[in-house]
Amino acid sequence: MGMPEDIVDFGPQRHASRSRPPSAGRPWLAVRWRCCLTYSRIYRNRDATAYEGRCPRCGRHLRVAISLDGTDARFFEAY
Repeated sequence: MGMPEDIVDFGPQRHASRSRPPSAGRPWLAVRWRCCLTYSRIYRNRDATAYEGRCPRCGRHLRVAISLDGTDARFFEAY
C-alpha cells in the first residue's frame, strides 16, 4: 500500500540509528502542515495500524497507514 496522495516523503533519515529505542516512548512521525504552515508530530494509534493526528491550527485530520512495504522515513509534508 502506498502513501496517500496528500503526503510527501522526505526519504530515509541518515541519523535513524541515533533515534530513541522503540521502548523509549510512543512512535511518531513529524508532519509539516501546508494548510497552516505549521509543524507537529502525529502518533501511532493503539492498534499499530496507522499514525494519526490533526493540524494544530485548523484541526485537519491525517491518517498514514502502516504496511510491511512502507518507508523508514519519519518526516512528511501534508497538503
